[in-house]
Amino acid sequence: MQEWCTIESDPGVFTELINAIGVQGVQVEEIYDLNDEQQIAQMQPIYGFIFLFRWTSKGEKRESLKIYDQDLFFANQVIQNACATQAIISILLNCPQIEIGEALKNYKEFALALDPKERGNCLGAVDIIKTAHNSFARPEPFIFSNDKKKAKEGDDVFHFVSYIPFKGKVYELDGLQDGPILIGEYQDDWIVRAKEAILTRIQHYQEKETAFTLLAVNQCRKFKANNIILQSQNEIFQSLKTLEFIGVDLTEDQKQQLLQLSTQQNIEQELLQESSEELQNRLTLANNRIQEAQIILSEENAKFQKYKEENSRRKHNYIPFILELFKMAQRKGQLEGLLEKAQQKQQQKLQQQTKK
Repeated sequence: MQEWCTIESDPGVFTELINAIGVQGVQVEEIYDLNDEQQIAQMQPIYGFIFLFRWTSKGEKRESLKIYDQDLFFANQVIQNACATQAIISILLNCPQIEIGEALKNYKEFALALDPKERGNCLGAVDIIKTAHNSFARPEPFIFSNDKKKAKEGDDVFHFVSYIPFKGKVYELDGLQDGPILIGEYQDDWIVRAKEAILTRIQHYQEKETAFTLLAVNQCRKFKANNIILQSQNEIFQSLKTLEFIGVDLTEDQKQQLLQLSTQQNIEQELLQESSEELQNRLTLANNRIQEAQIILSEENAKFQKYKEENSRRKHNYIPFILELFKMAQRKGQLEGLLEKAQQKQQQKLQQQTKK
């Protein structure tokens, strides 16, 4: 049976993975500063956070819930190398606002009757998830056995945990724990409550000089921008039709815009209560929103194109090309010299690391 590969903790990788398993309108973005309110506001709505940190064999057991809401989906991590995908799925399956697609719906419906360990095992049987995950496998030049590669002492092993809002409470979902960890209740903004727990954890790892990364799973900004454009276009149409109805002369630009937006909709009655000045102000604000949304769309399209190119490079097998380069260097009598230089650089690097 094919194992699960390790995958890079990159927003572009996770965003493509989410789309590949049939979930639409969701993306992943890296958070560089949890106190950056502007960045957090731009990402809204945020469905959950993923915290990635270097894990050790002395991983801590924390106080978790034995009894919790039966609708809260929690699964143990029993599949090696699946923790990144499992952290994402933990958020997707606990957010009713997200259209999770057929594959995840079927998995959730089947797995809800199972205990957390069986849920984790069951995940390995969902082909579309495993295929999407393993599509980011790095090409290996030689495969001698199907044995799992065990992490050695000193190897960098990373672990992923999720933070989610669920029915007025914030939870940490860590597949290596026995159950969900209750962070606390919240009133209006779950992020404020989650932020306290995450910042405490960040401080803990900073003191130990442990590497960590924080990611947000949020609504796709392209999806959000398109919705703003559609809503604003409808408001422009309604305002122009109302102005026309009450006898205000439209400018040529406004007539052209009305023609482009023409639909079979009726005028919304509440707009008839507004003055021409209020309607003109509505038009200005709606047009401004469209311009801002179009800028976001342009930026996001460029970002997604970059994701596509980077993911293509990740998946491409460069090994035949590299082997051919070695053969050419050997034929020209350059291979030994190149190997010596590489060994010297490696020794220098090790010496520098030893001095630190």
